[in-house]
Amino acid sequence: MQGRDLNEYSPSLSSTSNPLSCNDQLCELGSNCKSSKDPCPYLASYYSENTSSSGLLIEDRLHLASFSEHASRSSVWASVIIGCGRKQSGAFSDGAAPDGLMGLGPGDLSVPSLLAKAGLVQNTFSICFDDNYSGTILFGDQGLVTQKSTSFVPLEGKFVTYLIEVEGYLVGSSSLKTAGFQALVDSGTSFTFLPYEIYEKIVVEFDKQVNATRSSFKGSPWKYCYNSSSQELLNIPTVTLVFAMNQSFIVHNPVIKLILENQEFDVFCLPIQPIHEEFGIIGQNFMWGYRMVFDRENLKLGWSTSNCQDITDGKIMHLTPPPNDRSPNPLPTNQQQMTPGRHAVAPAVAGRTPTKSAAVSPLAFPYWLCLVNLLLVLMRFFVLDV
Repeated sequence: MQGRDLNEYSPSLSSTSNPLSCNDQLCELGSNCKSSKDPCPYLASYYSENTSSSGLLIEDRLHLASFSEHASRSSVWASVIIGCGRKQSGAFSDGAAPDGLMGLGPGDLSVPSLLAKAGLVQNTFSICFDDNYSGTILFGDQGLVTQKSTSFVPLEGKFVTYLIEVEGYLVGSSSLKTAGFQALVDSGTSFTFLPYEIYEKIVVEFDKQVNATRSSFKGSPWKYCYNSSSQELLNIPTVTLVFAMNQSFIVHNPVIKLILENQEFDVFCLPIQPIHEEFGIIGQNFMWGYRMVFDRENLKLGWSTSNCQDITDGKIMHLTPPPNDRSPNPLPTNQQQMTPGRHAVAPAVAGRTPTKSAAVSPLAFPYWLCLVNLLLVLMRFFVLDV
């Protein structure tokens, strides 16, 4: 978010905002209200230590750009639900996500879920991170025909998150023979976490192959950091994850360069941490340079190399802007997949949107609006001045 002003959303300053009432079908905590006409509350709890957010749900407009097959561009808006926080704790109190979080998961209230259920886009989206900490989100993007892919796997029998099965992994050309593992693909986590046994094998092999002097730096959450010359930074071993059908995901540059005062050498770290869980978390740093396609309709994760600028080269269909300033997608009311007893932003089973002959194009808005500063990790939160 370098060079960008951060602004908190205020419903009172928006002429199009409306509180979601407790009797709305999208209000999952409506049973806790004293009156059906009261504003709908929400409570979101995160895996990060003591991190939560609570407040009220607001309906407002999200302005998007629509791209046609011939790269023509128009502007549309859509109705979405916003959680307007009144009380934050944990990482949020320490400055995490100062401009807010955007829900991109399979839950009913996430932005892609609302857009897809209303028929505005197909039930898929892509996200692309470049090495300048910027990028693009495309709603409705199915990616390239040539992209690689792997299937999402259920968690306790349900597709409640973007979970994949990793069958093998390599550092450089060295294949590390051991059991596979499952991993969450989470664009809101800045860096990558691996089950402890997997982590140990990868970092030890990386340390063997890298041609640089190991060092430690106060304040760094990463154990494997190095002093190096610029030339050595060109010889970083790759890290490869292997999925079913021998589909490989290559992290070409798995390190992050630190800028420290009064430092004689270049400093870089392998931003992977151990997690004492059976599953891992694939964070933003593993996604850099890829167009990551979250195909919720076909329950697959796709990826292809991208500079994050080529946003009209996938499967694209035309979207006509709504006439008379009317919303193209009023919030759905009768097609909800409500899960009693769940938090308002808890994941729910991904819905499938019927394919329509008049299907619509991907919608895009700048990545920096919501994601650059999402440094919330699932187990612990770190901020580095890098």
